[in-house]
Amino acid sequence: MAKTPAPGPGLGQAIFAWLDERAGLSTIWKTVFARAVPETNWFYTLGSASAILALLQVITGMLLTIYYVPSPDHAYESIDYIMNEVTFGWLIRGMHHWGATLMVLVVFLHMLKAFFVGAYKWPRELTWITGGLLLLIVLVLGFSGYLLPWNQRAYWATSVGTAIIGAVPGIGPTLTQIARGGTEIGAVTLIRFYGLHIWWMPIALLSLIGVHLYLVIRIGITHPPERDE
Repeated sequence: MAKTPAPGPGLGQAIFAWLDERAGLSTIWKTVFARAVPETNWFYTLGSASAILALLQVITGMLLTIYYVPSPDHAYESIDYIMNEVTFGWLIRGMHHWGATLMVLVVFLHMLKAFFVGAYKWPRELTWITGGLLLLIVLVLGFSGYLLPWNQRAYWATSVGTAIIGAVPGIGPTLTQIARGGTEIGAVTLIRFYGLHIWWMPIALLSLIGVHLYLVIRIGITHPPERDE
């Protein structure tokens, strides 16, 4: 009696095998996700949490740009429209607003953890430097986004913040004029901060995250120090 032939691979398996042969998906999975790591604790999830928060900020920010108008005459009105008229607009803006605060906190705690476990030492000096630059970019993102609602609180906070930049010896006044787009905060300042917030800083953030993750995967992470270390 003839045996029934075994069923061949399903469509999903066939597609994966085709992609794996050409793109090396299995190798990517083993290198990035299935790599061996030392025994750690929950504090080592702060880096992944920072990356997830960054992705959340990018997605919610892209959604907000659909309705936001970067103009002194319409910026606050567009924010009010998002909060009260757009379906789930209040949720998207709330996630973006509070996600920014949480991201600053998590990235800072991540660097604090890295400092205490000695992750700035050889051979991870470059990983530490890129992490410091990422924290700086996150702070600039938070500061540049603060002006965008164009209300009284945002206006005066930005006025104080740009005045602090002017305290830099020698080049302070020039830096203040560059940040404001002139001597006073106005329409040019809003456009400048908007471009910085949605283009230059996100590009720098995502690029540096890629470099940071590459270094983490290539060099590895530090294990929690023992009592006698």
